[in-house]
Amino acid sequence: MSKPRTLSPLDRLLDSAQNAVSTVAGDPRAERANPGDATPDVILDATERRHAAGLMRINHVGEVCAQALYIGQAAVARDPATRQQLLAAAQEETDHLAWCADRLRELDSRPSLLNPLWYAGSYAIGALAGLRGDGWNLGFVVETERQVEAHLEEHLQDLPEADARSRAILRTMKADEARHADDAEAAGARPLPPPIPRLMAAASKLMKSVAYRL
Repeated sequence: MSKPRTLSPLDRLLDSAQNAVSTVAGDPRAERANPGDATPDVILDATERRHAAGLMRINHVGEVCAQALYIGQAAVARDPATRQQLLAAAQEETDHLAWCADRLRELDSRPSLLNPLWYAGSYAIGALAGLRGDGWNLGFVVETERQVEAHLEEHLQDLPEADARSRAILRTMKADEARHADDAEAAGARPLPPPIPRLMAAASKLMKSVAYRL
């Protein structure tokens, strides 16, 4: 039986570049069925459709950022098991990205115009977190996912009442994010120092405010 190939730093850089292009400019494909497909769509009025699209655009940006964070962290992860865990989570985030993109099209809307900026910033943050060591790397995953869970819950409450299709997508995403956080905790995540979660929350608030419109 052949051994798995060990990736060189150049290999990891090329993998990261390919993911960036696919995430920002490509058309990511989900491995799982879209949870919204089983829910009949409804006609929303113009105001409801714009609001639902704004919320789903925020969630799409969140998945762009999640891809970049995980790939950035995986690029510098020291433990192969940690790297594999990050890449597995990134694949599920690709499903989320594709589902949100599908829903934006159904709502006659588009992703954020600033996705290249969101990706670049998040990749840099992920790589910096990873350089602190795998315990901090996983701690960053936990805090990210807990904050994402919280904003998904807000969106579940804030979506137009009739938009069951978007709500079905967000429920599945929320369950996945909770599992990612639980897995990272079980793998040895270290709690982040108090200022970092607050800074992450502030950055997330700014992103959501901008992405809702752009």
